[in-house]
Amino acid sequence: MRKILILVAGLLVFTDAAAQRRPKSSREKADTACMQSLAGRVQGGAHLHFLNTAHDFGDIPRRGGDLVKEFVFVNDGTEPLVILHAITSCTCTKASYSKRPVAPGECGVIKIIYEPHKKEPGAFSKVIQIFSTSVDGRNLLTIRGNSIDVKKL
Repeated sequence: MRKILILVAGLLVFTDAAAQRRPKSSREKADTACMQSLAGRVQGGAHLHFLNTAHDFGDIPRRGGDLVKEFVFVNDGTEPLVILHAITSCTCTKASYSKRPVAPGECGVIKIIYEPHKKEPGAFSKVIQIFSTSVDGRNLLTIRGNSIDVKKL
């Protein structure tokens, strides 16, 4: 019986060493890099971290329909994160998001919809305030562009 235990223990050590020498796949490398970048960024509490906080739509037709931008975020804190509410700077801008808690290390999306037909043509810049249970409390998102009236021929 003792020989079997030694043999099993030796096999486990060999298997573990072989796994460490095996090159990691690109997916494993990406997962490892993501986890390392998130590990310990915030010591206690939820933390809302956006991958990008601004978007430029460029020149857009005023009557071309609604514009949509999804802002991706990650909770890089240690507690679940809840988006409490979003305040837009204009009735032509709307924000939608999940009311469910985002666990530490997980991602979420806030969808911003801009309705250019509700405003006069020209340059626009809109600010969206995101209030959450993050240790920061409030984050800002911005969208901008240039609305152009396309004349019918």
